[in-house]
Amino acid sequence: MTSRSEAFLNEAEKKLKIAKEEMFKPAEDFVSYSVCKNSQFAIENFLKGFLTKNEVKIDSNETITSLYEKCIAIDNDFKLIDMGAIGCKNEAIDSRYCSEINSVSACFDTADNIDTYLKRKKII
Repeated sequence: MTSRSEAFLNEAEKKLKIAKEEMFKPAEDFVSYSVCKNSQFAIENFLKGFLTKNEVKIDSNETITSLYEKCIAIDNDFKLIDMGAIGCKNEAIDSRYCSEINSVSACFDTADNIDTYLKRKKII
């Protein structure tokens, strides 16, 4: 694994861990923005890590959707990961999608599903 892909994947795991810790805090301490942003960054970094491991060029203006489509082009099983519920997938990472608990939960679940998928494929 290249050091760049390893850096992306390590950062993704770190962000997912932060989101998970926040997600399971008591309701009065729960900060949805933190879960959402860390989940978004985890998704983005998991996808970038997978792509750089496969020597795919990543442009600076990539969205989660464009990264996801590149992942599918390499590994068609990526289609098994549902990105449909993520409101920000066609935009640059943007906090305006982080206010509703359903969005936050969907984003966290997607990040967790990508993590599980990459571990199952022995990529991380």
